This record gives sequence, structure tokens and C-alpha cells, in this order.
Amino acid sequence: MIGHSERHRIHRIGWLRAAVLGANDGIISIASLILGIAAAGASHNAVVISGVAGLLAGAMSMASGEYVSVSSQLDTETADLDKERLELIQNPELEQEELIQIYIKRGLSIQLARQVAIELMSQDGLKAHARDELGITEVSSTSPLFAALSSALAFSVGGFAPLMIGSLVSMDKLVLIVSLAVAVLLAFLGGISAYLGGARIPIAIARVVFWGLLSMGVTSAIGGLVGGAG
Repeated sequence: MIGHSERHRIHRIGWLRAAVLGANDGIISIASLILGIAAAGASHNAVVISGVAGLLAGAMSMASGEYVSVSSQLDTETADLDKERLELIQNPELEQEELIQIYIKRGLSIQLARQVAIELMSQDGLKAHARDELGITEVSSTSPLFAALSSALAFSVGGFAPLMIGSLVSMDKLVLIVSLAVAVLLAFLGGISAYLGGARIPIAIARVVFWGLLSMGVTSAIGGLVGGAG
């Protein structure tokens, strides 16, 4: 149909993954830290200080980890592209035959596969091989700095909420209020990420909330044991 258009969400996968991972880590890590310290019998001031330190350390850890991870991926992709570029210069016929075999395996006839390979090689052979042989696309590639900043910001935003709530409520209500607030925050995060990614919202919410509350419960239990032993 002329004018038909489709809306796909795959182009969001890079920043969506980093944002969701960062925010989810921020909420769960800081909430778990606060509850664990509180369960150990620490003062309200100690709980808040621990939360602030955890927020700063977590944001830096997320940023450095994401930067190193994405940089390593890009280094590998660059090395593969350099190798492919050299092979295209030295053995263009062999590289063309590789494309033909790839397209045949995907279901094209020999004649059509050859025609497609020749056409793509004449336009941009490296791009064709990067996409169809190596699986490197614009969607799968992202900036290390952008990924690092996104993760750090997402972690900070996610972790700031339980930290702020924990700093405002009294110690006798801290565990209950922080746990309820975190459950709501995780449900919201799971719903938003599922909506943006086109996934099933109820399943995403249940998954995020379950594992988040489980993590906080385990941390609180350990904190209580450590505090009791002390």
C-alpha cells in the first residue's frame, strides 16, 4: 500500500537499555543499602550518609563500566571493519562470493543472491559486509561517552528517590515507607520501559518489582543479622 509506514522501536534499544539498567540499579541499590544499614541498627544520620556515598559511588561505577564496555565493543567492531576493508581490497571476488552465500542461506535464489551482492558491492561493499556478515549496524553501535553519561544520570535519578524518602521519614517508618515507595517506582519504571520497547507491560512490571523487592529483602535480612551479631 502506498504511504504505508510502520513504527518500530529497535532504534531505541541502545539508550533504552542503558537508561533502564541505570535507573533500576539506582533504585534497588540505594534502597537496599538504606534498608540494610537501617536493619543493622545504625542511626538515621548514618543511613543518609551511607545512601549519599552509595549514590555517588554507584553513579561513577555505572559510568565507568558502561564506558569501558561500549569502548571494548567499538574496538572490536573497528578491528573487524579494518580487516574486512583489507580483504575487500585484496580479494573482492571472494568477498562478493561470501555475500552471495549469505543471501542464499537467507532464502534467495542463486541468481537473485548474486544480483543483490553485485549491486551492494558496487555501492558500498564495506557497509554491506558490516551489516550482513559482521552484524554491525547503526542500531548496535553507540557512543561510549553517551552511554556512560546516560547510565550515570539514570542511576542518579533512580537512586535519588529512595535516598530522599529515607532522609525525610523517621527510622520507625523507614523500612515500610521506603519499601512501598520503591515498589511503586519500580512498577512505574517497568511499565515505561515496556511501553517504549513495545513489550508486555504487566509482565515487565511484575518482573521488575519482584526482583527489586527480593533484593531489598535479602539485604535487609543480612543487615539485621550483622547488626544482631554486633
